[in-house]
Amino acid sequence: MDILTYLKNSFLIFDGGMGTLLQERGLKAGEYPENWNIEHPEIIRDIHRAYFDAGSNVVSANTFGANCLKFGEDELEAVIREAIKLAKQAQGESERPGAKFVALDIGPTGRLLKPYGDFGFEDAVETFAKTIRLGEKYGADVIIIETMNDSYETKAALLAAKENSALPVFVLNAYGEDGKLMTGASPEAMVAMLEGMRADAIGVNCSLGPKQLRGVVERILDCASVPVVFQPNAGLPKIENGKTVYDVLPDEFSEEVAALMQAGVRVVGGCCGTTPEYIKALCEKSAGLEIKPITDKGITCVSSYTHAVRFGQEPILIGERINPTGKKRLKQALKNNDIDYILGEGFSQQDKGIHILDVNVGLPEIDEIAVLKTVISSLQAVINLPLQIDTASPKAMEEALRLYNGKALINSVCGKQESMDAVFPIAAKYGGVIVALTLDDSGIPETAEGRFKIAERILVQASKYGISKKDIIFDTLAMTISADTCAALGTLDALRKIRGELGCHTSLGVSNVSFGLPARDAVNSTFFALALESGLSAAIMNPFSDDMLKVYYSYRALHNLDPNCSRYIEFMENLQETVVAEQPKERAGAQEGGATALQRAVIKGLKESAGELCEQMLSENADGLDIINNELIPALDIVGRGFEEKTVYLPQLLMSAEAAQSAFGRIKARSSAGNVGEFKKCGFVLATVHGDIHDIGKNIVKLILENYGFAVTDLGKDVPPEDIVSEATRLHAPLVGLSALMTTTVPAMEETIRLLREKAPWCKVVVGGAVLNKQYAEMIGADKYASDAMETVRYAEKVNETLTL
Repeated sequence: MDILTYLKNSFLIFDGGMGTLLQERGLKAGEYPENWNIEHPEIIRDIHRAYFDAGSNVVSANTFGANCLKFGEDELEAVIREAIKLAKQAQGESERPGAKFVALDIGPTGRLLKPYGDFGFEDAVETFAKTIRLGEKYGADVIIIETMNDSYETKAALLAAKENSALPVFVLNAYGEDGKLMTGASPEAMVAMLEGMRADAIGVNCSLGPKQLRGVVERILDCASVPVVFQPNAGLPKIENGKTVYDVLPDEFSEEVAALMQAGVRVVGGCCGTTPEYIKALCEKSAGLEIKPITDKGITCVSSYTHAVRFGQEPILIGERINPTGKKRLKQALKNNDIDYILGEGFSQQDKGIHILDVNVGLPEIDEIAVLKTVISSLQAVINLPLQIDTASPKAMEEALRLYNGKALINSVCGKQESMDAVFPIAAKYGGVIVALTLDDSGIPETAEGRFKIAERILVQASKYGISKKDIIFDTLAMTISADTCAALGTLDALRKIRGELGCHTSLGVSNVSFGLPARDAVNSTFFALALESGLSAAIMNPFSDDMLKVYYSYRALHNLDPNCSRYIEFMENLQETVVAEQPKERAGAQEGGATALQRAVIKGLKESAGELCEQMLSENADGLDIINNELIPALDIVGRGFEEKTVYLPQLLMSAEAAQSAFGRIKARSSAGNVGEFKKCGFVLATVHGDIHDIGKNIVKLILENYGFAVTDLGKDVPPEDIVSEATRLHAPLVGLSALMTTTVPAMEETIRLLREKAPWCKVVVGGAVLNKQYAEMIGADKYASDAMETVRYAEKVNETLTL
């Protein structure tokens, strides 16, 4: 029986942690656990067998960190071959009856993907693909992608699995205490993207104990239509008698996890700190539990890298301004690759409250594929709204969907067979909600019945590709009433019929109804109101039309979608004439809303604009140090405070830092006397500890520290304690920052701190990483535990102040 067949009617129990057990068996600080597949095979096999004997249906081969960034080609193959062989041997040796499977375990690369880091998306896909191909070659039954804390890297891993293997794929993310991934994704956003890409099971592992992760799991259960996985840590780590232990014992662990099995979780296991004892307790506690059926929640939603937008709860506004039709200035920007202008259009629509950005770059004189990829990448780097990818080119559509970080709205398909044959395979592979136009080879039917029949045919064809009707929204096509005064009535009749009889959501390009008429906003807004009352789910509209927004906010208030009419009141109080005409280019120092143009460019992460505005100020004889102190640092402080208050996400913080770096670069280039050096603060040595190749956190900290003027020395990853101490001593650095992601590398961090205390007693040590917490950091002798980059900066500022007193 294959694992998915077994899962249909049974709970599936995975194993627990591997790293802590290897440490008990003698894994040294800095050693790669995967090498033990070859050097100590009997220990790896014994651990797997212990988990099978304890009740695990699935053991994960010791391949969590096995990738080509860490191992050479032959080395990688040997490590994976032996890992799966040992798990298979344990499977055969275990005398416990029941189904048993072996998983290829895929962990994060430790690199942050572009544009926030230096690792390309396709490079990440190929990195995962090499491991996955070997895993299937040597007989894994399932792939488990786990401990992913970035939605984009998660997508790369799942895409690699789907393109290079026929094995089932389970995908688990590591959520923080705020219920989000490190880069900002909510549980709902991850479910939307992963279900769209057809992950076979979705869930949560690592990071926290079962009680702390309960809320995240419940949110996933509310929206997931596939099996849900839960593999938490055994609580938080602490040191007792020189040994790392965890604060949640097997009884409490099993009780918490079993409670969520009763709530609908289908796949369970443990992560850091859990042992065969935990799995045995979980099997005993869950024995006899009733299996809750897995149901299709029928949710229509799209997502960005931070959140999901759900259709049907309130009318959805899709901003139409990034579309060259009738927009001379945008056409020029597309031809000139003026990305900051396009980003400005995105920001201005976001400020108007739209939910989704339409992105259309179709001009005959440009390379649509290249420009669309650039625009999609640039927009999703700085704006957290979901995007509607709007193109008539299937090739451009596929290229854009491949790099899109989330579940996109896809515009569009129609009832022509060639259109469906081109679009549906792309949507089935990458996921998305498809806008379906009710037209076919005969054109647009005049009657609602004719458009309804096309919709029915589209649904039948979509189902052949495994695309559910929840992922189709129908556009019944608004035609201009200046040519046919019955046109609006036919559109509305079709909309009501499709919404009522098929139960599908609907969308319209509202402004099409008024072409050729004067005072178009009056017609558009009235038609918008009629369409909303007819069941319209989403409108592609001009968010700078006050008339359209009056209808929208009035509709929400009248339909009890606006508690106390607060949004309506706020909108009307702030209403002022919208000037759509082009504005003159602002001066760098001009104030608006309390911030200068340069500050706004940094806050919004507009790298090119920040550099140009800084150059403009310098050309007007502004002092470089004044720009840093009065423009750049205040802007970074605004973003930093937003990050600390959870209103700004990590990608926005990083893009603001990049924008500030662009301005710093201009200042440095003009600083003949090196006066920028006066801004430099104390030295700070950074390193990822020995045995750990994950440097995402370290690199983020480096970027932010440098923006605040600290002299950072980055020693890289997998750095021996002696090298860190030597550099800290050579520089007489007052600060050292140490990062570790894996349980198995924390001893190397502890050893580094011990040596620093001996050789560099003046030095303050800051530590961070997914496996750490404040209590544990204190136990290993650190001066400061920093949960993120901004906390590191705040501490470093305090240390720097004491040095300058």
